[in-house]
Formats: sequence, C-alpha cells, structure tokens
Amino acid sequence: MKATTTSRWRRRRHYGRLAFDALAFLAVLLGLGWLLVEGASALHYNWQWYRIPQYLYRIEDGAFYPGPLLRGLGVTLELTGWSLLLTLIFGLAAALLQRSSSWAAHAVARIYVEIVRNTPLLVQLYLVYFVLAPILDLDRFVAAVLALAIFEGAFAAEIFRAGIEAIPKGQWEAARALGLSSPAVYRLVILPQAIRLVLPPLTGLAVSLIKHSALVSVIAVADLTTEGRNLIADTFMTFELWFTVAALYLALTVSLSLLVSALERRLPMRGAGH
Repeated sequence: MKATTTSRWRRRRHYGRLAFDALAFLAVLLGLGWLLVEGASALHYNWQWYRIPQYLYRIEDGAFYPGPLLRGLGVTLELTGWSLLLTLIFGLAAALLQRSSSWAAHAVARIYVEIVRNTPLLVQLYLVYFVLAPILDLDRFVAAVLALAIFEGAFAAEIFRAGIEAIPKGQWEAARALGLSSPAVYRLVILPQAIRLVLPPLTGLAVSLIKHSALVSVIAVADLTTEGRNLIADTFMTFELWFTVAALYLALTVSLSLLVSALERRLPMRGAGH
C-alpha cells in the first residue's frame, strides 16, 4: 500500500513538473512576443507578412516555382552538403596523421588544426577567395566550399581523434593479434566502433556548418542569407524577411538533428568491450 502511495506521489510530482515547464515555456514565448510587438510599435513598423509567400514560391498554371528564398535555401543545402563531405575527409585525414608514427605527418596535421581553429572563419574565407581561388582558378562557390571545409575540418579532426582514442587498448591488441595490418585495424575494428562515439559531436559540427555557411554571402554566393539581404534591399521588409530566413535555417538544423538521432538509434550497438 505504501509503495502504491509513493508511486502516485511521484507521478503527480512528475506531471506537476511538466505542467510548470510548459507554463514557463509559454510565459517566455509570450514575453518575447510582447517585446517584439512593443519594439515594432515603438518603431512604427508596418508589418507585411502577406507578401512573404511570393518570395518563397509561386504556382502558375498548376506548376510549382520556387521563389528567391527557396532557391537560396537550395544553394545553402548544396553548399553544406559538399562542405560536410570535405570536412569529414579533411578531419579524418588530419586525425589519422596526428596518430601517425611520422613526426612530419604529425607536425603538419597539428599545425593545420591549431592555425585553423585559432583564426576567424571570415579571414580564412577571404584568404581562400582572394588568394587561393585565383591561383587554382576556382569560382566563388567552390572557394566557399573549400573555405568552410578547411575550417570545420580542423574541428572534425579533434572529434575523430577523441573517438579513436576512446577505443580501449584491448581492441587494438586483439586486432593486431589477428595479424591485421594497420589500415585494416582502422577500417575493420576501430573506425566502425568510433563512428557511434563521434556521431553526436559531428551532428553539432554539421549544424554549426549550416550556420557558418551564411558567411559566404560576403563573397556574393547566392545562398539563403544573400537572397534575404537582396530582398530586404528591394522591399525594406527587414523584420519579416530576417525572421523568415531564421525560420528556414532553424527548420534545416532541426531536421538534420532529428535525422541523425534516428540514424544513431539504428546503428548497431558495438560497445568497446564487445
């Protein structure tokens, strides 16, 4: 009887916390909404939300045509996809080089990681676009992809290195006892286990990459931010367009997080001790 009473009390306490959290969240939203409305009223701003859909899409004769914002979102997706692919390649390569027995390889990877992680992305973007791109004859989109990949790759290198080093020594010893070569040890034993460990921080890195991609607007890549800025210059709908751009970025990052969470749950549980 006492256990039943305790269980009911815990359930009530749990539901009470949920209700309090919901009310607190609602209060914060209402507070932010009030501040927004009051600020707009003080500026005597004329809201024109009804004009936003035409910049997202239009339908003519039953056909769907993306507007400038959706076209910009498509460029952002393409930019992020290529940058993320190169980021993983650069990051994994740098992580493996840091674990190399060659002091030269280790030094090169370490210098790359330290320099890139401790200098601003905007500076690196300008260096790639104005210095490296003319030498290699790269267009601005490729230069933007390369700059983002170089920057994020330095952070990915530390994530991969931490994941690899988290694998117990017994796994390394067992793989070598089977006569596997060093590349085979990484490919068949270490990396499959490390993937599950590094997936959550890599998700955060991918979200960061999406947000950092907005900086490519400074070199006139027609991404979502650039399209938003161009529309604001034409329409003067500052608040509506920036809120819409922010909502599109938010939808993109949240979708990525949910996708990776689902993928993580489907990955086989390869514990380090198995």
